[in-house]
Amino acid sequence: MLEEVERWLADRSWSVADRPLDQLLAAKRASGTTVSVVLPALDEEATVGAIVEVIRRDLIERPAFPLVDELVVVDSGSTDRTAEVAAKAGARVVHRDAILPRIPAVPGKGEVLWRSLLATTGDIVCFVDADLRDFSAAFVTGIVGPLLTEPDVQFVKAMYDRPLGDAPGQGGRVTELVARPLLNLHWPQLAGFVQPLGGEYAVRRSLLERLPFPVGYGVELGLLVDALHTVGLDALAQVDVGVRLHRHQDGQALGRMAAAIYRTAQLRLSRGHLVRPVLTQFERGPAGFVPRTHAVDTEERPPMAEIEEYAVRRVA
Repeated sequence: MLEEVERWLADRSWSVADRPLDQLLAAKRASGTTVSVVLPALDEEATVGAIVEVIRRDLIERPAFPLVDELVVVDSGSTDRTAEVAAKAGARVVHRDAILPRIPAVPGKGEVLWRSLLATTGDIVCFVDADLRDFSAAFVTGIVGPLLTEPDVQFVKAMYDRPLGDAPGQGGRVTELVARPLLNLHWPQLAGFVQPLGGEYAVRRSLLERLPFPVGYGVELGLLVDALHTVGLDALAQVDVGVRLHRHQDGQALGRMAAAIYRTAQLRLSRGHLVRPVLTQFERGPAGFVPRTHAVDTEERPPMAEIEEYAVRRVA
């Protein structure tokens, strides 16, 4: 490991317990900083309501001074009751297609995160996946905390244990098989991140609006790499928030995720020859194995600061 990364691990890796809620509220009140929490959601009726309820209770309603100013669920085309459940729990629900309708939406998590910048106003934007179980407000306080108390920090990722069933530490298979090797080989400054692909992270809007967003599964790796090149390692941090329980993808979905992440990395390594953006997988049918070919997410959205509607809103 690079000496720079060893130093960074000592200086920029914290625990959620390092910053009690009272300290964060005092820092927020003194600075006037506003905080938006965004939950990207697709068919998450089983979990999204409980997450919204915890955030509203512990970070908006219970404190005398709210830590979270804006709680938004961006629905990316759910066919279940996700939007209804989220709204009933107290979130403002916005459909992906209603944000920036001039640009037709494409499927993908990164697309939703990119559009959420137009649907929110907070100085800090905190992303939380909508499939978490046994959710704790520590997921929000942990990653927002350094942005309220450390002026030089601009991007904070959550780190946690990810059990797979009853096996501790066995979740995050794409991280260990794809993302971590890519980062260690090509961006060794990022080798200290425990959960580089985790969906819980908070970023200053002033940085987010300057970054391109891969539209699909590559968004977390793309944002992390681009943030490194934009603001440097010392502006990045991570916070231990405990254990993350969520719905796990099957093997083939993980394969498609891995292909998109590799493609995102390759786009950043070279603007010359690019890998073929399709992935063939196999499923057993009545007559044997059948190939199924899937497109790999390759599109990226430009920095939001370059979008006319966003620029107009900032001037207004």
